Amino acid sequence: MADLIAEIHALEQKAAQAIAAAADAEALQSASQDFVGKKGALTNVMKQLGTLSAEERGAVGKAANEFKTKLEALLTTKESQLRESKYASLGETEFVDMSVTPAEFAATPSGAVASGHIHAISRTQKQLEEIFTSMGFSIVDGPQVEDDYHNFGALNFTDDHPARDMQDTFYTKTGHLLRTHTSTIQIRALERMKPPLRIIAPGRVFRYEEVDASHEHTFYQMEGMIVDRKISVGNLLHLMQTLLTTIFGKEVDVRLRPGYFPFVEPGFELDMKCLVCSGTGCPVCKHSGWVEVLPCGLVHPNVLKSAGLDPNEWQGAAFGLGLNRLVMMQHGIEDIRHFMAGKLDFLRQF
Repeated sequence: MADLIAEIHALEQKAAQAIAAAADAEALQSASQDFVGKKGALTNVMKQLGTLSAEERGAVGKAANEFKTKLEALLTTKESQLRESKYASLGETEFVDMSVTPAEFAATPSGAVASGHIHAISRTQKQLEEIFTSMGFSIVDGPQVEDDYHNFGALNFTDDHPARDMQDTFYTKTGHLLRTHTSTIQIRALERMKPPLRIIAPGRVFRYEEVDASHEHTFYQMEGMIVDRKISVGNLLHLMQTLLTTIFGKEVDVRLRPGYFPFVEPGFELDMKCLVCSGTGCPVCKHSGWVEVLPCGLVHPNVLKSAGLDPNEWQGAAFGLGLNRLVMMQHGIEDIRHFMAGKLDFLRQF
């Protein structure tokens, strides 16, 4: 017993020396594992307890616990010292002289100043916001991490709808999810705003997609909605045609076909002729000559009811615009993956 206790006391001295010599957090962690880890020195000592009596095991166990307490105190102190040393050196290693002029700080080899610019998606979003606000729309926003009710339930998704599957949605361990569409914002707007109303909701959305030239797991949408006492499909079509003509600065070929979305009835898919290939077929349009741009329709009565509105009194029209795809049509971009690739040579074109 005495030999084991002496061995523990010797470990205390070695541990103190190792901790004092640790130059960074990684070395400190290694020292801790060397002494109290699963394969550490103290573990090897404790394996010998089986040869001792109950009284002797108690004495050795007490010594081991005292060692752990002292070691923890040494580790805490050393961690604090390393942290203070790290932050103290930041002033020298990561100092930025704010008095340096842009030409001195960011000049390119050619001597020109490297300046930033607005991202292509942000530019188009701003343009759309100006178009819609000129028509009396308000801009609203909402959380990117949503609950099931606002993302699905309030939008008339049944419990067995395919969009609820893990293949389409990123779920968190808490049961929340990353919003799959900006339609969540229209529900929150209906809950806090009184009709009549006109809103747009631009934002980032997430889908558990198989990535290809026309699909991404992270992309941008703009939701739009009108709620008033008399809304028809004609109002919706006029709004969409005005939008596309203004954004492209010319008449564009479009087609409207039936589409199913739980939150609209009737629902439509508004496609436009692919401007990348002029309708001849390419990866962006999946060689069909057409690109899906605007799922739209009249707001389903159940969605209005979920927000406390009487569908006999109020009607609505809604659409969801894919900003990435719209930018691709504007600039002839052939692959949606370019937006998330972080390639400066691509982003600097716009």
